[in-house]
Amino acid sequence: MEIETGPLPPPSPPAQSHIGRLNSYVAKSRIGKRFKLAERNTSFTTELRAGTATFLTMAYILAVNASILSDSGGPCSVSDCIPLCPNCPLDSSCKFHPVNPGYAACLERTRKDLIVATVASSLIGCVVMGIFANLPLALAPGMGTNAYFAYTVVGFHGSGNVSYQSALAAVFIEGLLFLLISAIGLRAKLAKLVPKPVRISSSAGIGLFLAFIGLQSNQGIGLIAFSPSTLVTLGGCPAAAKAAVAATVPNGTVSGDILCLHGRMESATLWLGIAGFIIIAFCLVKNIKGAMIYGIVFVTAVSWFRNTRVTAFPDTPAGDAAFNYFKKIVDIHKIESTAGALSFKSIGKGHFWEALVTFLYVDILDTTGTLYSMASFAGFADESGEFEGQYFAFMSDASAIVVGSLLGTSPVTAFIESSTGIREGGRTGMTAITVAGYFMLAFFFTPLLASIPAWAVGPPLILVGVLMMKAVVEVDWADMRQAIPAFITLILMPLTYSIAYGLIAGIGTYIVLHFGDLIGDFLHRFRSNTEVKQDQQV
Repeated sequence: MEIETGPLPPPSPPAQSHIGRLNSYVAKSRIGKRFKLAERNTSFTTELRAGTATFLTMAYILAVNASILSDSGGPCSVSDCIPLCPNCPLDSSCKFHPVNPGYAACLERTRKDLIVATVASSLIGCVVMGIFANLPLALAPGMGTNAYFAYTVVGFHGSGNVSYQSALAAVFIEGLLFLLISAIGLRAKLAKLVPKPVRISSSAGIGLFLAFIGLQSNQGIGLIAFSPSTLVTLGGCPAAAKAAVAATVPNGTVSGDILCLHGRMESATLWLGIAGFIIIAFCLVKNIKGAMIYGIVFVTAVSWFRNTRVTAFPDTPAGDAAFNYFKKIVDIHKIESTAGALSFKSIGKGHFWEALVTFLYVDILDTTGTLYSMASFAGFADESGEFEGQYFAFMSDASAIVVGSLLGTSPVTAFIESSTGIREGGRTGMTAITVAGYFMLAFFFTPLLASIPAWAVGPPLILVGVLMMKAVVEVDWADMRQAIPAFITLILMPLTYSIAYGLIAGIGTYIVLHFGDLIGDFLHRFRSNTEVKQDQQV
């Protein structure tokens, strides 16, 4: 017996997943409409994933920035040194090798302060960028400007021409000027006045500078050491095979364990750093998100074991103190010395204004270029380069610079690592807010962040240099008037240990090589005007 059946009913639509319902709910909410999730063809979970990817690729800045800035000595001074004997005099030599225990303890406190200052300034910058500009861009103290701040302006352990406090004042004033320039719309115009070859090569030059720092002993893996005949040579020897080298300078005697006597390439920490380098490089080759942080985590985790050749906590009073703080794991560290440390006593000196102008110049180039390139990468920029949220984007990083200087850190900038979040689909300020949320969590783990050794920081510095070198392909190397200024800028930054000297040399070379053209143009215009006047008289 057959049973007649009518047409089958249409299949019921599949039940919407929990994630789909969440995304739909958020998109229709006031928050979703505020961040334009539907309008920009993105979703709440996509923005969260993009923010996570961005944070993983830039989280290295928390340890690296504090490590670099603490090399300046921060607010530490001779007064922090302690007498090692009843009649031992205390002078500026106590800040250098062998570093006085009192000064070393002050440096460690400063590094903890700077970790918190980095977290706070990054968090504030990301929140402002996310809420007001509604762009998927994260901010933090910039690589390059922090090195210029620490090694050129203030100098290693305060051996430069400007004190840490005065350098912060220079950053503060520069931030206010930057804010004013951004507010009145001059920022993009000023960036275009810099000669193109210098503008392009400065990014690669800063990358070489950072790589050079990452290869050295005190700030990196220790592959490069001092040579009395060639200045630099192959290093990587164990601590027992190192010797101090002294050099008389106006501010005292600078020395350190930078001379390898024997045992080159036999340092255990060097090979651990190389292992971290290989991990990061492999992840970058495979386009794995969070490449920098994976290498840092591996090297740091191995270095946390005591009684090994690579331990970050040697059996010394300083090592014991560092290990006791590390065991806290969770701790809310209060900034003790770097916040509000600004001093305007050097405002009338030339070195102060040299630093200020250089900070302003680099920020105009670096942050403006990064914002434009990221907006273009995300598809926001139109044919003229303008993009939605541009005004508040410019205002946000300028405001973050001012806040960062008040907390004790170098200028804050938009991070190129934001491209990873954009690649993950981030299209709104919710990505930046997500990054800010991760920075908020970092507040509670200062003991872990403060226990990251130099040989874990070195590999990401080297590979950040690799990433920044890609700018050189834009230089017209066939045109010597473009190639020579670009190369001078590129090579002098690491070799003079100064971003400012590289920029000045590059711009000066460009002007000299184009001086004939400028004179020719002037004479041509003068003749043209003269002929016109003669014709009018006739």
